[in-house]
Amino acid sequence: MSNEEAEPSEIDTCHVSVMPDEVVYWVASPEVAPTPPKIVIDGTYGGGGHSRLLLEAISGADARVIGLDRDPAVSARVESESHDPRLTVFLASYEQAAKALEQFDLTSADAMVLDLGLSSDQLADRERGFSYTVDGPLDLRFDPENGVPASRWLAQHDEKQIADAIYQYGEERFSRRIARAIVAKQRERQPISTVNELVEICRRCVPRSRNHDIHPATRTFQALRIAVNDELGILERTLRDAPDWIAPGGRMVIISFHSLEDRIVKNAFRDDDRWEVLTKKPLRPTESEVAHNARSRSAKLRVARRR
Repeated sequence: MSNEEAEPSEIDTCHVSVMPDEVVYWVASPEVAPTPPKIVIDGTYGGGGHSRLLLEAISGADARVIGLDRDPAVSARVESESHDPRLTVFLASYEQAAKALEQFDLTSADAMVLDLGLSSDQLADRERGFSYTVDGPLDLRFDPENGVPASRWLAQHDEKQIADAIYQYGEERFSRRIARAIVAKQRERQPISTVNELVEICRRCVPRSRNHDIHPATRTFQALRIAVNDELGILERTLRDAPDWIAPGGRMVIISFHSLEDRIVKNAFRDDDRWEVLTKKPLRPTESEVAHNARSRSAKLRVARRR
C-alpha cells in the first residue's frame, strides 16, 4: 500500500462527483452527526471531488480524510497536487481501509463514502478500454499493474464461463450468443484484443432495442469489468468487515450505479444487525444534477449508521 499526501483538486481531472450535497449531508450534517466527524474515509477517491467537499465540511487540525483508489493514474495526479496535511491518499482498494487506518494508529473512522461508478477520467483513457465508443486495448482493469486484462480473461475462460459471467454480471439476455461468437473468433486464431472487436460482436449478437437507449455493448462491458476487477466480491467483503472499523454512530454512505451493486448494499444493510438503515429507499440525484451531469442519472445512494 503506497500513499501520497495532497490537497484535493480537480486539476487534470474531468470527473464530476455524483450527489455531492447528499454525501456531505449524510457524513457531516449536525442533523445526522451531532458529534462532528473527525476521521472520514473516501474509499473511491477518483477525481477528489467528494474528498474536497468533505474537508470543507469537517473542521479542526485533527480532522482527516483518508482516500483510497486502485487506479495508479489517480496516485500520479495526487502526487502533482499541492500538499494538505489533512488528506492522505493510498493506492489501494477500499477493502483495505483498515490497513490505511493503521497507518495513523487509528482503529475506526466516523464515516466512509463509496462512489462505485467509473470516473470520467477512466472513460476518457483510450488505453484502458472502459468506453466502448473509443477503440483501444480491451483492458478494463482499474489497476493496470495487477491482474489480467479483459482480453486475456476471455482467452482463459471457456464459452460457458464467459456466457455465465456476461449474464450474471451484465444481466445480458444474449450472453450465450455473445460468448459463442467470442470463442469462435478464438478458434479462428483471431482472439478479441480491442474494444472495437468486442463492440462489433455485441452489435451482431444483441438486437437493437426499440427505444435505442442502451448501447448493445453496455451490459457486456459492465460484466467483463466486474469480473476482471472482482468488483462485487470486494464490495461484499467490505460490507462484511466495515462494522469492525466504523465507530458506533458512524455512517456508511454508498452510491451505486446498477442493480447488482445496489442489491448487495441493500441486503447487507438490512441483514446485518450492526447497521441501522437511515435511507429506507435509495436516494436519487435531483433533476438539476442529472441535467448538468448525465452520468448521475442511474445513481442510487444508501446510508446506514453503525449501531
